[in-house]
Amino acid sequence: MKVGFIGIGNMASAIIKGIIEKNYMNSEDIYLYSRTKEKLVVFAAETKTTICSSNEELIANVDIVVLAVKPNVLAEILPNLSSAIEKHHPLLVSIAAGTSLQKLTNLIGVKSTNSIIRVMPNLNSVIGEGMTAVCGNSFSSPEQVQYILGMFKSIGESIELAEKDFSTFIAIAGSSPAYTFLFIDSLARGAVKNGMPKELATKIAAQAVLGSAKLVLESDQSPWNLIDQVSSPGGTTVAGIVALEDEKFISTVIKGVDATIAKDQELMND
Repeated sequence: MKVGFIGIGNMASAIIKGIIEKNYMNSEDIYLYSRTKEKLVVFAAETKTTICSSNEELIANVDIVVLAVKPNVLAEILPNLSSAIEKHHPLLVSIAAGTSLQKLTNLIGVKSTNSIIRVMPNLNSVIGEGMTAVCGNSFSSPEQVQYILGMFKSIGESIELAEKDFSTFIAIAGSSPAYTFLFIDSLARGAVKNGMPKELATKIAAQAVLGSAKLVLESDQSPWNLIDQVSSPGGTTVAGIVALEDEKFISTVIKGVDATIAKDQELMND
């Protein structure tokens, strides 16, 4: 199996390094094309992957094409590649945000049975701790979907998800790292208010959040049950939880999720 990447930004670079490091693919079976020539040469040398001189050359040489460019660039290049796609019939994998399977099909403009898989990774993929959603169109085989799920497991976790749930996934996985960064920074600022240096406070808060996330994943208990384990009657944790809920912490987070979903739906309909 040979895979080509159109675009080598941060996310594509993380994917490529991950699949090589996890031995999911051999580096010589990975082909690259990017408009940023200097970066392309350096990255290809670093990863021992193959440079293509054009998108058309890449499509002609691979079984899978990963579209790793921004949505506006995708809309610009994909119609021009319809002939090459029709001729070579690769599996297309898109990581472009806000671009549905139907929109991808429309951009190609080819009335064919081309397999397309939409993928939504998140920022944490760059350190191998990503969460990725995968959804294939009606022409994608179960084997193709499983191969792409495996590819993205090399940079974290991946799940098959119905496309109707992608907006919700974006809210709780794609955008939530930003919410979590805000929470960590807020914890640190609370410590600074009480006399602790910001750098030290940030390190403590970040490690506490990391450990808490791992405990949720490794425990057979719900987050709420874990809260009860930390909360002694009349203790410090209960006082903090009550103060957060006095300010509607839970409903505020839910409003953030709702706002993200609404914005994604708006962008999808543009």
